[in-house]
Amino acid sequence: MAKKTKRKKTVKKKSLKTKPIKKTSSAYTAKDIEVLEGLEPVRKRPGMYIGGTDIIAMHHLVSEVLDNSMDEVVAGHADKVDVKLIDNLTIEISDNGRGIPVDKHPKFKLPAVEVIMTTLHSGGKFSNNNYKTSGGLHGVGVSVVNALSKKLSLEIARDKKVYTQNYSQGFSKNKLKIIKKGSIRKGTKIIFSPDPEIFGDDINFDSAIIYNMAKAKAYLIPDVEINWTCPKSLTKKNIPTSDKLHYSDGIKDYLETLSQPHDPIFDEAFYFKSDLDKDEGSIEGIINWYDAIEPIAESYCNTIKTHQGGTHENGFKSAVFKAFKEFSKLKYERKSSQINQEDLFGSSGSILSIFIENPEFQGQTKEKLSSVEAGRKIESKIKQLFEQWLTTKTKSAENLFLYAFNRSQIRLQNKSDQIIDRNIKRKKITLPGKLADCSIDGNKGTEIFLVEGDSAGGSAKQARDRQNQAILPLRGKILNVISAARDKVNANQEIIDLVQALGCKRGEKYSSKDIRYEKVIIMTDADVDGAHIATLLMAFFYSEFPKLIDDGHLYLSVPPLFKISKGSRIFYAINEKHRDQIIKKEFKGAEVEVNRFKGLGEMMPAQLKETTMSPENRILLKIQIANKDKKKTQKSVKALMGKNPELRFKFITDNSNKVAAESIL
Repeated sequence: MAKKTKRKKTVKKKSLKTKPIKKTSSAYTAKDIEVLEGLEPVRKRPGMYIGGTDIIAMHHLVSEVLDNSMDEVVAGHADKVDVKLIDNLTIEISDNGRGIPVDKHPKFKLPAVEVIMTTLHSGGKFSNNNYKTSGGLHGVGVSVVNALSKKLSLEIARDKKVYTQNYSQGFSKNKLKIIKKGSIRKGTKIIFSPDPEIFGDDINFDSAIIYNMAKAKAYLIPDVEINWTCPKSLTKKNIPTSDKLHYSDGIKDYLETLSQPHDPIFDEAFYFKSDLDKDEGSIEGIINWYDAIEPIAESYCNTIKTHQGGTHENGFKSAVFKAFKEFSKLKYERKSSQINQEDLFGSSGSILSIFIENPEFQGQTKEKLSSVEAGRKIESKIKQLFEQWLTTKTKSAENLFLYAFNRSQIRLQNKSDQIIDRNIKRKKITLPGKLADCSIDGNKGTEIFLVEGDSAGGSAKQARDRQNQAILPLRGKILNVISAARDKVNANQEIIDLVQALGCKRGEKYSSKDIRYEKVIIMTDADVDGAHIATLLMAFFYSEFPKLIDDGHLYLSVPPLFKISKGSRIFYAINEKHRDQIIKKEFKGAEVEVNRFKGLGEMMPAQLKETTMSPENRILLKIQIANKDKKKTQKSVKALMGKNPELRFKFITDNSNKVAAESIL
């Protein structure tokens, strides 16, 4: 009898329901291929031609028209350009060049100007016959400006006639017509308004962007005169309603303007102007170095600003660095190996302007040059020129090495601000070993005395109230931070100790909640040397901790200069006048014993405590600068403490009659 086999129950799986993909069309054929003719592609995808539709892209239209006028200048056919901002959405740019050709184009049977205005990749810059150097083959051209303008009108003066034509959104509104005959005027005038359909209703021209654009062009070509006009209602700070932009010293003037108010290290910068080999273009550039400045690196190709640099800027930097390293290696050997590019260029200002045939750019907006061969030739030429500068300007070359080497030491040592920042992050402050700190927590009621020298520091440490008074001895005269290089300031050990003791950051990063002491008291000898040291310390706080002064934390102690005694009666005087007053008033002119203190270190701790450190008897002067006096103070500090000795000489000659002769002796 056969056994019955049990059938396994099968579990039915639920089928996953999937939504069918919706087909866009039943067929994909030739009729689906869209061909955009004329300037349609520009209006359809403006970002492909000008990088977007924001305010920067809109101002690129201005740059395109201005560049065309500058090409006429560079080619030697124009020397004047007018830039007139008519209203917030209309601008006029004109030149006295040859004027756009108006004769019939042999292929299109239209006036050449109409072909240029309505056809992509048309113009006179595709061969070297008309322009030896220009913006290049990747430029978007005036046709794109026309395509993205709500309205555009042009006026052309050539062959003793004046022509005009109007356009809108890339299309001509009328035929080219003659409006004047017998005119001796030459040139092209273009007036256009960007289309709100492309850029939106809330974007307007920025007078500052356009003015600075025109100004940069004028610096690059000393032979050109650019006349700027703008309604008063559209001007901004430092933007005039009218200006004649002409700079005979070109990029030398430009670098001086860009680097203000900073003074360069070298009176004579490295400036060069030279042709490239085999008549393949020309280069002009300048570089100088500064104590403390954000790096300036402006580069241009055929007057077009290359915001992202490129092969020409890379070649320039590489050339300068290679020549510098080879020179310093021969003279300074091992020290030169510690210097990198950041040490050399980190606080420099440079401008590079090149003119080459057929430049190649990355992208339509020409922000980065990609001409490799041009970069190689530029590097070779500039290296040769900088080597000559280093060998002929021996003193400048030596100073440049010391400047770069000093920066390298700061970087390698990783001291000053970096140390403080790291310690604050760890919530643990590394204090200088010579600091005798106070014992209470917090800064309320605490004082730190900045004392001149170890001897005075020793007396002050014994005289202090250990609970709330701290002592920091400083070795001699600290650095004059007003005239010293920033790197020297950061490397100075006395300044490092002082900043670490205070526990707060400098400059704009300063916060009153971080300061470790309520009063910072400068305590120096009551003689001329002491006054000098006190002045240097006040200058340090004025430059590095201006907000500390504003918050009322800085004080100047007034120690005695004389001890006057007779028997058990003892008085202290802060100067000669005070001494004479005490003798007259307290001793009625009788004979007394007068001792002059040579310094704080000579005073007994008890005397120092009684006269200078005890809150009951001491004299403290709070250092304050009233708002109305800040500009005057800045001017005085620059004159008396800055780098320019002529200003100090002028101050002395202007004020010498106010000082009695006996006071000088």
